[in-house]
Amino acid sequence: QVPLIEVGGGSVQAGDSLRLACAASEHTFSTDAVGWFRQAPGKGLEFVATIGSRGDYTYYADSVKGRFTISRDNAENTASMHMSSLKPEDTGVYYCATGQMPSHLPGDYSAWGQGTQVTVSS
Repeated sequence: QVPLIEVGGGSVQAGDSLRLACAASEHTFSTDAVGWFRQAPGKGLEFVATIGSRGDYTYYADSVKGRFTISRDNAENTASMHMSSLKPEDTGVYYCATGQMPSHLPGDYSAWGQGTQVTVSS
């Protein structure tokens, strides 16, 4: 059983919005930072956004700043990312991950989901 599960991906047109959600299947992550990463076809893993354990700290990649919003609900043991004004270059598999501290580095996260596909057509 994977530690994290992502849902909410899909195929949309440029300019549309999507909301991704991440839930923990085996543990409570209310004390963990949550990060979102993505991998476009033929490219490496790219940092997207991160949020601290209490939700009072967020940090975004420049490519999504102003368009994506990361949030969390510790009572529900979930995290979300609202993506608006989507562009074709946002296409990829999106992964959520948890770690001790918010970070843009994949190596700082210890638990990962299997990913959810987001496809944005022009």
